[in-house]
Amino acid sequence: MSRPAHGSEQSPTTSATADANGVRECLQCSVRHLSVCSALSCDEVHALEQITVSTPVAMGTTLARSGEPRSHVFTVTEGALRLVRTLADGRRQVNGFVLPGDYLGLSGSDHHRYDIEAIADSRVCRVPTTQMRDLRQRYPHLERKLLQRACQELDAAQDNALALARLQPPERLADFLLRLAAREATLNGRSSNRVSLPMGRGDIADHLGLTMETVSRTFTKLRQQGLIALPHLNVVEILDPAGLQKLANDEL
Repeated sequence: MSRPAHGSEQSPTTSATADANGVRECLQCSVRHLSVCSALSCDEVHALEQITVSTPVAMGTTLARSGEPRSHVFTVTEGALRLVRTLADGRRQVNGFVLPGDYLGLSGSDHHRYDIEAIADSRVCRVPTTQMRDLRQRYPHLERKLLQRACQELDAAQDNALALARLQPPERLADFLLRLAAREATLNGRSSNRVSLPMGRGDIADHLGLTMETVSRTFTKLRQQGLIALPHLNVVEILDPAGLQKLANDEL
């Protein structure tokens, strides 16, 4: 959904073609059904496209740092990001992972509360906060979609807090894998027992409040119990969904 750079000259025909292609690209986006822009009609997508820039974000890039003014909102269309906060004692907390279709911008703060870092080669749609605010006022159904997304994020945060309160690492990891599997099924439109892990073991550990050694041992334990297989470092195959669900729900 990238737009021409300011100052570039185009004939009316070329500009119209570019606009049409941009809208068509938005409508055909593989994650549109997951993103907030799914609330917009075909005609309304054109207004969004006019203020949107599709930006590649290389793995290892910091998209924004904690404390910086929030000048843009983002929708991830490819790859994966992580939200990181460094505590006063130097420890790192991974607050969450941002996957295709996720929206970054639901905050009451004028400043970023986390570092936003790419853990894979990614792409985001970037919109200035002021222009997104105007768009929300023009299209109340977009505002309702954002409210729905905010409620979903609140539910997810509460679920994650419950998971962190569990004493046993297997329960935390089982819950984490099931949430990823559910998200991947929504993205692909079908359930699958293969779960991609764009994040490393260290990221998972800092997200679940465990050590990396504990996360590695717990993966091995779940594999030995026949609940999962590990065909690749970044892929988990869930062999026993019911068993993994029972383990995740033991403390509920």
